[in-house]
Formats: sequence, structure tokens, C-alpha cells
Amino acid sequence: MGDNTQLRSDEEQPPPMQIPLLSSNLQNDAVGGLHQRQQEIRTSNRLDDSLEYLERFLTCLGFNQSSLLSFSLSWAAFTVVGVLVPVLALELSDCDGCEMYQIKNFEVGIVASQACLAAVSLFCISFNLRKYGIRRFLFVDRYGGQMVRFTDLYVKQIAASMRLLIWWLLPCFILKTVREVIRILYVQHDSRWISVAISVPLTLSWTYVSTISLSASILFHLLCNLQFIHFDDYAKLLERESDVMVFIEEHIRLRYHLSKISHRFRIFLLLQFLVVTVSQVVTLFQTTVYSGMINLSNGGDFAISAIVQVVGIILCLHAATRISHRAQGIASFACRWHALATCTSTDACLRHSNSLGSMEPLSQSNLLDITFSESDLDSMDYITMPTTTQLASYMSSYHRRQAFVMYLQANPGGITIFGWTVDRGLINTIFFLELTLVTFVLGQTVVFNSA
Repeated sequence: MGDNTQLRSDEEQPPPMQIPLLSSNLQNDAVGGLHQRQQEIRTSNRLDDSLEYLERFLTCLGFNQSSLLSFSLSWAAFTVVGVLVPVLALELSDCDGCEMYQIKNFEVGIVASQACLAAVSLFCISFNLRKYGIRRFLFVDRYGGQMVRFTDLYVKQIAASMRLLIWWLLPCFILKTVREVIRILYVQHDSRWISVAISVPLTLSWTYVSTISLSASILFHLLCNLQFIHFDDYAKLLERESDVMVFIEEHIRLRYHLSKISHRFRIFLLLQFLVVTVSQVVTLFQTTVYSGMINLSNGGDFAISAIVQVVGIILCLHAATRISHRAQGIASFACRWHALATCTSTDACLRHSNSLGSMEPLSQSNLLDITFSESDLDSMDYITMPTTTQLASYMSSYHRRQAFVMYLQANPGGITIFGWTVDRGLINTIFFLELTLVTFVLGQTVVFNSA
């Protein structure tokens, strides 16, 4: 009786190893999901911190004009620091016999060109930030919380843009400071402290307006680089996916964002180009017509302001050209993908076609692994002909790929300015226009004056 009771109790006990194994798998899955969510939260927090830092920096420069108060303070600060302070400083620094170290007409022209370029930058960028906000302005909310790799690249691009601003602004600031020190040493006033009191506001004003103009160009450069991330991912998408509709939908989305960027920045790019061109032409007129000696002290600001203006133009054109050629290069990449898919679509590829009829081409590694035995000639007799369904599936996949390639060729995309795509062709046109203006100015000044 006791043995039967012990046997029954042993039979009623559950297996000791099954339930703990199931609970351990569930626990590992829960821990893995928790780690993934924590990683997404940390990455999202890093992006939020970077955007907050960028927004604070833009607010200090006056780009954040979301309210009437901030709008008034921004333009009041720009009017005082960017316009009134340098004009008053130039009036106070005017003296007789100072042409060797300071030419007032040169200085006024430089202040006017810098103020105009900074005003254009401040107006265009603040308008877009006020209308869209920092996230929608930079298009960084499209994959928020879904693709962690994008947010990491966003943070790196934002940090790289801030470093780029510092690397370009710091050498120009050093040159400006050296030039002002030379003027303090050689321009005679009643007191040396008066010269210092005049040069310091001039340097601060120059730094303020130069930072505004360069920051606008850096923002456009950053925006194009952020879109470049998505075009790189789109090129990798052709290697991962085989559904043509996924390619078309994603390309439509990318092209839409490029058109939005072009629409928001076309006025800024056009006005920036016009202001810089007019400024350089006026500078060339002034320097060639002037009959006196031009040295580093009285003409150094020409070089410094020209560096800032030309760097801003180069940054914008480089970013726009880079993203335009990347967008146009997608068609070439798709053509190569279509050619490989078509040329490798043999009977083995037909057997690997999916149920939707979309063809998955053999990879290059698979092609390299193919070996032929000694009885290849004999095996040719046993190859079965593809059925009508397989041929229809192959033709359907071919026509879908062909339609996708034709769509990309007809819709290349890129940054445009009122219909003109910013690419190498447009840059060549700009170069020859500038060369024509330079030769015209030199012909009107140097040749006529010597005659």
C-alpha cells in the first residue's frame, strides 16, 4: 500500500526541466526587448540633445523668431550690432592722413555687403524655422523611433556641421583680429584706448554678421547631408529587397523631400548668389579704380569678407551638387541592378522565383560558386523546359524592373532653383558668368584708365 502511494505521487509530479526552460526563453526575449527599447530611448535622447543644442545656438543668433517678442528682439539686435555699431565706429575712426591704414569708402562697402548677406540669411532661415520647426525643417522626424541607425547618423552629421562652422569661422576671425591690431598700432588717435574702443565693436559686429551668414550656409549643407544618408540607405535597399513597388514608393518619398528643400531654399540660394556677386563686382571696381596704395591694413577686410562670402557659396553649391548627383546616380545603380537580374535569370533563377512573380537574381557569390562536373554534356539532355507560368512570371518581373528603371531615368531628382538643377552643368554656367563679369569690370577700369 505504501509503495502504491509513493508510485502515484511520483507520477503526479510534473517534469522538472520543461517549465523552467520555457520561462528562461521568455525571460531572455523580454530582456532582449528591454535592452532594445533602452537603446532606442538613449539614441533618441542623444538626437533630442543635439537638436536642442542646435536650436539654442540658432536662437542666440536670432534665427528663432517664433513669437512677436523674439522677432522684434532678433531684428533689433541685428540692426544695432550688424549695422549701427560698425557705421558709428567708422565715423569715429575717421581721421586725416589715415588712407595708408584705413579707407572709409572701402570699409562702408564691406559693412553694407556683409549686412545685406546676413539679412538675407536671417530672413530666409528664420521664416522656415518659424513655419516648420527644427525637426520638420531638417526632416529628422520621418523615421523617429523606428530606425535607430538613422538617429546615430543624424547626431554625427549635426556635430560635424558645428565643427565645420568653427573650422571656417576661426581662421577668418584670427585674420580679422590681426588686421584690427595693425590698425590700432598705426592709426593715430588721441589715445590708444580710443582705437581699442573702436576696433573691438568692429570685430564683434563682423563676427556676428559672419556667423549668421555662414550658419545659414551650414544649415543648408547639413540638410543636404541628412538627405544623403537616406539615399545611401536607398542604394542598399536595392540589395535587400526585390519588390519594385517598395523601390518606387521610397524614391517618390525621397524626391518629394528634395523638392521641398528646393522650394524652401530657392530664394535664399538665389539672393545669396546675387548679393555675393554684386559685392565682389563692387569690390573689384573699388580696388581697380583707386589710385593709391592698397595693402593688408587698408584692404585686408576685402579679402576677409570675400573669404566668408565665397565659402558660404561653395558650401551651398557643394552640398546641392553632391545630393543632386547622388539622386541622379540612383538611376545608374538601378540600371546595373536590372541588367544583373536579367542576365542571371536562367532556369535556376526561375525555380527560385517567389509566389508574387518578382525575380530574385543570383548573387555574385553564387555565380562564383558554380562548378561543372565531367558529365555536364550528358546532363544537358535532362534539362526541363520552363512552364508557361514560369515564363509569365519571368516576363512580369522583367517588365516591372524595366518600368522602374524608366521611371528613375525620367525623374532624376535633385536640388533645383526655379527649375534649374544644381549640378556640374549649372556650376560651369555660374563660373563663366563670373568670369565674364570680372573681365568686363577689368576692361572698364584697368584698360580705360591706362588708356
